[in-house]
Amino acid sequence: MVTRRGRREFLKGSVATSAALVAAGGARAQTADPLITEIQPWAQSFGDGVDATPYGLPIEFESDVIRRNVPWLTADATSSINFTPIHALDGTITPQGCAFERHHSGAIELAKPDYRLMINGLVDTPLVFTYEDLERFPRETHVYFCECAANTGMEWAGAQLNGAQFTHGMIHNMEYSGVPLRLLLEEAGLDAAGDLADKWVYVEGADASSNGRSIPMEKALDDVLVAFKANGEALRKEHGYPVRLVVPGWEGNMWVKWLRRIEVTPMAVQSREETSKYTDTLADGTSRKWTWVMDAKSVITSPSPQSPITHGPGPLVITGLAWSGHGATTRVDVSKDGGKTWETARLAAPGADKALTRFYLDTEWDGEEMLLQSRAMDETGYVQPTKTQLREVRGLNSIYHNNCIQTWWVKPGGEAENVEVS
Repeated sequence: MVTRRGRREFLKGSVATSAALVAAGGARAQTADPLITEIQPWAQSFGDGVDATPYGLPIEFESDVIRRNVPWLTADATSSINFTPIHALDGTITPQGCAFERHHSGAIELAKPDYRLMINGLVDTPLVFTYEDLERFPRETHVYFCECAANTGMEWAGAQLNGAQFTHGMIHNMEYSGVPLRLLLEEAGLDAAGDLADKWVYVEGADASSNGRSIPMEKALDDVLVAFKANGEALRKEHGYPVRLVVPGWEGNMWVKWLRRIEVTPMAVQSREETSKYTDTLADGTSRKWTWVMDAKSVITSPSPQSPITHGPGPLVITGLAWSGHGATTRVDVSKDGGKTWETARLAAPGADKALTRFYLDTEWDGEEMLLQSRAMDETGYVQPTKTQLREVRGLNSIYHNNCIQTWWVKPGGEAENVEVS
């Protein structure tokens, strides 16, 4: 029989047990207690000096906290993706070394002295900026999430990949520093006071794929950044070093890396990446057009298949991430019975605009199975849908923009599995 105890009683019991052990040790004062007197190996010699790690790396005990890919997802690693280990992280900021990668022709090496950014098209004066030129403009720093439109895409047809890293790991959340795109457009002579209603910008990368996307001018002049720092340091090669575009709240394919050209156009270019790709095919074969925004979404990162419960019944912290491309996350609910009942989770901090929000539910586990779900709500009032609700509108042919509620089946032994509930 399992007796349920509150967290405070559990901790009091632990302290009492420790006190009893100490008291017992004290009664045997002439007998050495190895738990108290043993000198551990790490206390018997000096550690590494400050010159041993000129650039800090994770300790060997955290060597499993890495990006992972799924080889069968794509034909070649140079046009592929790997996944952020969200199940092993806490807080909201993603270390650059763990942040997912998506390439269309591989990560290129482009040095700052060789970097050029051209602005052309419907501007008074076409310009070419060097990296040093960009550094001279007023800059801003913001925290935003970047999510691939295909994140959770494999789950449309059913529970496929067994782990939060693989179902939801095409996302990162970093602090970006850079120049607002509007300042560069104004420098080139874009008349922001003129008629911009029908104008667009076409942004293009310097890699061999020439990945390019059209962005409406309203968004370009709002919050888009030409970024050259992430989490306080230079961008990593795989994230677009030395300069990338940041398009807050919108699908990751629009965050063009190794940014080389911005063309002001009278209409959308209708490139490959916004016609045959990155569109949402419906059940009748037609496709939704211009589905840029990443809708409100959440996932429980622990417990989850890669982060099982490793202790017995008692206090349990259920935690995860929530986000919305429409603004700030305002609330997250958690269900332990597959959506029959819900409890409101605690947000680690008030939701931030177009950034990840960490949530916690401090609860008690009785050792029985659970069907864990989370449901996010954002400042617009949007509520994260179930898979059934999405399929009623979109069918089963989609790949992109799957923001469904995820279910983990936690078994009595603490292991978890990706499942669906109807």
